[in-house]
Amino acid sequence: MKRELKQYEDKLPPKLLEELEKELPDKASSNKVKKIVEKVYSEYRNSLAEPGESVGLVTAESIGEPGTQMTLNTFHFAGVSEMNITTGLPRLIEILDARSKISTEMMEIYLKKPYSQGKDIRHIAESLKETRFKEYLKEISINVAETRMRIELDDKMLKDRKMTPAKIVRILSKSRLKGFDIKLEKDNNIRIKTSGDEALNMIYRLKEKIKDVYIDGIKGITQVLPVKRETEYVIVTAGSNLKDVFKLGFVDPCRTTTNSIVEIEKLQGIEAAREAIIREIIKVLKAQGINIDIRHILLVSDAMTMSGKVLGVSRYGIVKEKPSVLARASFETPIRHVVNASMVGEIDELNSVIENVMINQPVPLGTGLPGLITKIREEKKKGKK
Repeated sequence: MKRELKQYEDKLPPKLLEELEKELPDKASSNKVKKIVEKVYSEYRNSLAEPGESVGLVTAESIGEPGTQMTLNTFHFAGVSEMNITTGLPRLIEILDARSKISTEMMEIYLKKPYSQGKDIRHIAESLKETRFKEYLKEISINVAETRMRIELDDKMLKDRKMTPAKIVRILSKSRLKGFDIKLEKDNNIRIKTSGDEALNMIYRLKEKIKDVYIDGIKGITQVLPVKRETEYVIVTAGSNLKDVFKLGFVDPCRTTTNSIVEIEKLQGIEAAREAIIREIIKVLKAQGINIDIRHILLVSDAMTMSGKVLGVSRYGIVKEKPSVLARASFETPIRHVVNASMVGEIDELNSVIENVMINQPVPLGTGLPGLITKIREEKKKGKK
């Protein structure tokens, strides 16, 4: 590290110093480097919040006001059924509430070379899609006299998915179809037979049940769409299953992501979930043409993840974790919070804004932040002579 930068080791963040060292010109004179570092330090100091500034309130206003201008639309991929993405205000609410079940789960799957350049891209995309047995069916016929079912398979679908009738029979045999004899006939049709008093009822019930047997693909992915982005292909999916997708050899796990923040938290941890919250909020705001300072978004994401797990901005999330009784009571269900706190003898230290407002005393912000203690000196009255 250059001598000029070392003087600012205790004044600037390590990451900022590291980036500054990379960006500095190699042949820059000592005087120029000094001026650059001084300018960076000045900008850094100006960017810091003043002690006692209401950063939470400013963030709430900065996100809440543009939020009122957001639309309630859903984006639809043309030509692909069931391929919708929730955008605008509904998506922002999903993110901030940290919902485990979101309305339209989707993934962006990045591939390794040469697949990212388009090699076998359609076949790879189709292989990811979850397929049920009904998609391989051409016809089902039932022989009532012999209580037997005959299934004719779709040859084109078998060819497209590189699936064999023998493999389908093995999958059906393992799919808990108890009491049924499953065999592959010479003409590649499947025969299923059963016996007993309830044989006919069992065969008819099986006709609907067998259609939903999982055959291949990634569970949860209902639609796939290869999309070219600049110089590479990316597979956009409806539905999400990050864990199983990461197991595939042709997938780039460093860039592949999902819009389900709860799924990212379970698989990759709280730091990855924090990053996902930031990216998803920015994506929604950019799509709406709204520009909000990144620090407001960072503050919200930090508040949602500071406990070690993702919590929504609601009474079941962040509000529940507040140490102040009065702050919790000010949000919703006040009687419940006050009664519960009084039963265990909870103490409120009145350290935050809301509880001080409630009891009508100065809030610890701005000029109300420091507490001045002065000793009043009384002059002794001189007695009369």
